[in-house]
Amino acid sequence: MAKFLWGIIKTGRPRQWIKNFALFAGLIFSGQLDSPVALLIITKAFIIFCGLSSATYFLNDVFDIERDRQHPFKSLRPIASGIIAPGLAVILALSGITVLLPLSYKIAPSFFYAAVAYLLLQLLYSAYLKSIILLDVIVIASGFVLRVYAGVWAIDAHLNVWFLLCIISFSLFLAIGKRRSELTLMMSHQTAGKHRETLLHYPESLLDILTAMFANSTWLTYALFAFQQPPISIKSSLSRFFDFITLPFSEAKYLMMTVPLVIYGVMRYLYIIYEKREGESPDRVLLTDAPLLFAVLLWLVSVIFIIYYIGG
Repeated sequence: MAKFLWGIIKTGRPRQWIKNFALFAGLIFSGQLDSPVALLIITKAFIIFCGLSSATYFLNDVFDIERDRQHPFKSLRPIASGIIAPGLAVILALSGITVLLPLSYKIAPSFFYAAVAYLLLQLLYSAYLKSIILLDVIVIASGFVLRVYAGVWAIDAHLNVWFLLCIISFSLFLAIGKRRSELTLMMSHQTAGKHRETLLHYPESLLDILTAMFANSTWLTYALFAFQQPPISIKSSLSRFFDFITLPFSEAKYLMMTVPLVIYGVMRYLYIIYEKREGESPDRVLLTDAPLLFAVLLWLVSVIFIIYYIGG
């Protein structure tokens, strides 16, 4: 029984829930992080998306049961290894979706539509789209973009178009990096075609070009987003610390200070893909690579400090 319950938890992939923190992006950058009402709404939205994403993982593992059995690590998943029956996995997934979708509508109709779009996208990906070259990575990236905008729509916020372009570039960067690392792993085990046929149609040179392209667009669009933001007027309580400086620190585009952290994060992730060869699972990379995790946390703290303390 304990092994069975652990199998259910493992199939839901709670570590993957880290991706759903993307819902908080709209809350932070729209200036509503200090609003208890908005924070509560996004927290509820986060929990709902965690449940929905786990449901899609159950269905995905059912669709992929034969492919996963050809994978050196995924063959140990509970459904592929026989711990959980495919029929039971489908029942659990559909039950979760049936409960969570009405709750998403109570948050906001637009959030409900985002949740439905996410589910349909994931089901289409699991059933068919994952076998189409290039479209497969676009679908993976679209899931991340939908998470961000589900959070935006849940609290009726608005984000700069450059931020949207940054999210799209970042999502494609992660998706392409995932494919690049999968190809490296599968070729080393000589099972690329058996596990995922599309990997046979991804030349290493193409993946390298796409990785470089979206790595550049990620930091560049973020830099443009930071530059396009209105200047932040420093709090009067802090202005006295800059009285002795002749430079105009009382009002400046302080978010530009976070651009080097984004550039370092992109560079570090490229190092992880090509040197450590661990980009197959972005969530695992973030949690296990100390330099990258530190850079992400420092970026997050810096953004919150600039928006809510310097200019709050």
